[in-house]
Parts: sequence; C-alpha cells; structure tokens
Amino acid sequence: MARRVVGAFSPKTDKHGSSQTPDLILPAPPTGAMLRAHLAFALPFPFLIKAFTGTPTGLVAALGASGMLVLAAWLTREGLRAQAAYDARKVARRPALPRKILGSVFTGIGLALGGFAGAEGNFVLAGYAVLGVALHLASFGLDPLKSKGMAGQDLFQTDRVARAVSEGEALLTAMSDAILRARDTALESRVARFCDIARALFRQVENDPGDLTAARKYMSVYLTGARDATTKFADVFAASRNAKARADYEALLSDLETNFAAHTNALLSNSHTDLDIEIQVLRERLKLDRPTP
Repeated sequence: MARRVVGAFSPKTDKHGSSQTPDLILPAPPTGAMLRAHLAFALPFPFLIKAFTGTPTGLVAALGASGMLVLAAWLTREGLRAQAAYDARKVARRPALPRKILGSVFTGIGLALGGFAGAEGNFVLAGYAVLGVALHLASFGLDPLKSKGMAGQDLFQTDRVARAVSEGEALLTAMSDAILRARDTALESRVARFCDIARALFRQVENDPGDLTAARKYMSVYLTGARDATTKFADVFAASRNAKARADYEALLSDLETNFAAHTNALLSNSHTDLDIEIQVLRERLKLDRPTP
C-alpha cells in the first residue's frame, strides 16, 4: 500500500482545483518479503551445528551448505531492494544481475550439500535441490526480467540520469546517516521527509531525462550542501544541544523542501506544456495533410 507524504509541503489543492505542489506517492517497502529474507539468514545454523558433530566429509559439506545459504539469503535481500527500486520508477532498466533467481539456485545447492552431509542418496539430494529452488521462487518470485518505459528513450541520456540519481541517492543516504548523530527523532523525521521530496524530483527526471539539465544543480550542488550542513549540524548539536543551531537547521530544511517541491512541480508543468505543444503541432500537420475530397 502506498503512503502519502503529508505536512506543510505536501500536495495541496487550491479552490480552483489546481495542484500547488507535486503529488508525492511513495511505495511502501515489501515488509513481508523482506522479513522472510532476513529470516533466511537463520537457515545455515542447523548445518553449522551438523558440521562439528559429524565426519570430516560431512564437515566440509555442511560448511559448504551454510555458505551457500548465507549467500542465497544475501542475494535475495539485495534482489528485493533492487525490485523495490524498479517498481518505484515508471522508467527503469531490469536489474543487471537476477539476484532472486540466483538466490533460489544457491538455496537449492545449499540444501543439496546439506543432504550430502547427512549421507543422503543422489535421488534425495536432487529432490532437496529442486524443493529449495521451488520454495524460494514461490516465496520471493522472479526478478524483473525486462526494462519498462524504455521505448523511444535515448540510452545515453538515461545512463546519465541513472548516474546522477545514484549520486543523489548517495548524498541523501549520507544526510540520513549524519542526522542520527544528533539523537533527535523529530529532526530525523524532517530529514526523511525532505529525502522523500528530493526522490520525487529524481523520479521526475527519470521519467523525462530531458529534465536532467534543469535539475542537475538540485541533484548535486544543493544536495551536497545539504549533506555538509547536516554533518556539521549533527556534530555541533550532539555536543551542545544548541537551540539556535536547531532552529537554523530546521529553517534550512524548510527552504530545501519548498524549493525542491517547487522545482519538481515546475518540471511537471513544463512537461505538460511541451506535450500540449507537440499534440497541437501534430494536429495542425494532420489538418494540412488531410486529402481534399
């Protein structure tokens, strides 16, 4: 279920019905699947116990099974994160590495090695492998196997956008990590809200790569300044709990939220204007090319 960002800079509608700020609808993380992925890290422990209570051959097989299952759990978790990022975008390339599928394969191999450690027959080992792959795929599904929204896109431009978004995401992550040092949950929520607003700008640029030039200053210069200011503030506030510093930082966050939301809205408006112009030009051409009776 999606969640809506609410607050002073959330989407509002005036009395004429026009939107004043962009509608920021963000997908909720797949908590159930992610919980299962985290629980999968517990599967290797029975094999670790088996490794040190059996034969030397069983030791090697059980350790191999444990390693395979840990690798499978890690790949699955990363695959879920990659799919969440894929689902959040209207324009996205398929993941370069099908992590969930590889996770299912390594789960099957791990269970087969675990059965070998228990001196099971070949038929049983094959059954363990097939069962592991099937259960994993039933629990987590397949990775996205094709790109979406890429028809007619300039691949060079989309690569530039992908790099810019990755750099912006890294800055937002650093900003979120830095504010934790301030030990102030209200400010952590404010930073999280700003990150959501900034990501709405990222999504707009991904949907229309031509907006990258207009948005690059926001995605690099302003975010770098926001990260540096957050880092310095967190260090100062953690040491002194200075009320003025806190008020100044909140004012900065308010300015950032306002400007990023306004810029996203401007890009959306420009995109709609460009579309209207293209439709009008096409309609005029069709009228000119219409055969006379």
